Amino acid sequence: MSTTETGQVTGTKDKDYNVIWFTEACLSNALRLETYVQDAEREGDDELAEFFRRAQAESRKGAEQGKQMLARRLSS
Repeated sequence: MSTTETGQVTGTKDKDYNVIWFTEACLSNALRLETYVQDAEREGDDELAEFFRRAQAESRKGAEQGKQMLARRLSS
């Protein structure tokens, strides 16, 4: 693992790219989990559906935190 920050190729420093990636991953995960909730509901598995809903809420929380951090960092 490199100990220096790059960005020569993308024009975006690693630390900024990492926040962007994290935010996108959280948003993508929240969408994917919606499918899992629906699958569990279709099978009548309320316990599993609730498990996926909690995981989805955490993904939304991570995405919101990532968006807030990006907004602060990109505005300065």
